[in-house]
Amino acid sequence: MAVSKRVKFSVVTLIIQIVFIVIYTIFVDYEDSADPTNPNKDYPTPKYYPMFQDVHVMIFVGFGFLYTFLQRYGYSGPGYNILLGAVAVQWTLIVRALFFHDLASGGRVKMSPTEMISGDFNAATVLISFGALIGKTGPLQLLVMVVLEVVFANLNEYIGTEHLKVSDIGGSMFIHAFGAYFGLAVSRVLYKHSHKTSASLRTGYLSDIFALIGTIFLWCFWPSFNAGLASEDGRLRAVINTFSSLLACVVVTMAISSMLSRRGNFDISHLQNASLAGGVAVGTCANMPIKPGGAMVLGSVAAIISTLGYKYGSDILASRLKVHDPAGINNLHGMPGVLAAFGGAAMAALATKDNFGDSLYVIFPARAHNTINGTLYPEGRSANEQGGYQVAALVTTLTIAIVGGLITGLVMRIPIWDDPEDEFLYDDRDYWEISDHGFPSDLSEVRPLTTDGEMLRNSTNGDEM
Repeated sequence: MAVSKRVKFSVVTLIIQIVFIVIYTIFVDYEDSADPTNPNKDYPTPKYYPMFQDVHVMIFVGFGFLYTFLQRYGYSGPGYNILLGAVAVQWTLIVRALFFHDLASGGRVKMSPTEMISGDFNAATVLISFGALIGKTGPLQLLVMVVLEVVFANLNEYIGTEHLKVSDIGGSMFIHAFGAYFGLAVSRVLYKHSHKTSASLRTGYLSDIFALIGTIFLWCFWPSFNAGLASEDGRLRAVINTFSSLLACVVVTMAISSMLSRRGNFDISHLQNASLAGGVAVGTCANMPIKPGGAMVLGSVAAIISTLGYKYGSDILASRLKVHDPAGINNLHGMPGVLAAFGGAAMAALATKDNFGDSLYVIFPARAHNTINGTLYPEGRSANEQGGYQVAALVTTLTIAIVGGLITGLVMRIPIWDDPEDEFLYDDRDYWEISDHGFPSDLSEVRPLTTDGEMLRNSTNGDEM
């Protein structure tokens, strides 16, 4: 059985890659600027490639190290991270072509820096969902999730941008909230009591240090994530607003973390995760003129919500709703994503030409002047209408994420995808070659995780939760 499981994974993975190669060969080409036969070239690389580099580092280094927090899952966390990311990026270009471009009508898809950034954004969506399933799913199940989630995510973005015509430049709705609640819905379908009682659901001193490296990469590069696809002066605002929000977020996170401890000690899981919530909370309105002070307020509120979520919220999800969230994605991505959506809706409802300038029609195209049958209408939507559409996009996102996650979870439960045995939950040994040297066989010195992701202190510390 063990051999057949590995053969099955290899065969499925190779088939997926062969299909990608065939599709790319037939339908995908360089964008016009990279085409050697095109005499008219407008090179976008200097504008977008630096942002792409930063986002790429976030996806494959930041998320990769962030998911090393489990003591016995040090290979699987970053290992599956890069596998899922690589599949998601390739699949995204194809799916986006069906929704947003002309592949369905026989055209060719153009590979460009902006499409590369969109691919990484979709990879982020998948990897956020992975946080709710880390250690509890096998690689075949995760591949199934990638294939289905990318379709649901792009369907949601297509409805939000092409039909509801909303703004979400940093993807707080379409990436963070969607990825979080999609993953939590899958986790609910796959739930087993052993998911929260396994002896391997533990962190260690070194694994926490490695996870903190991921935090630092994400924290440093997050302004590029929110500004990656912004244009004109909105790009600079997105950088400044995200930077300001993150600064406030990390300070408030440390303050709240100390306040929640009996001895005033900091909890490393709070710094690893809640300190990033400011990047999510400011994402929807990152390119809007919210001012640095407004960005700091969003970052501070996100820090409070996220830190309290890691202390109490995840335990409520697990005990009452049977939604086990080992990486706390609801606290880092879900709730801050919802906060960002309401922040964006409020800014949309307050947006006027006086406070937004010409950016008003760049950020909210549906409010631009329209000519219909030769008649000029002074403007499209009102500010309040645009704010309402922003809220509608959040409702749509949550609906598609939860329904799509439930459907995906049911597919992932099919036995052919090799759900891991209880003895190999949160453990590398089922799928990786592990040397005995350095692998923690005795977990007595390792701190276990409670259901809410909080780490129990060693008895010598004297600080019980």
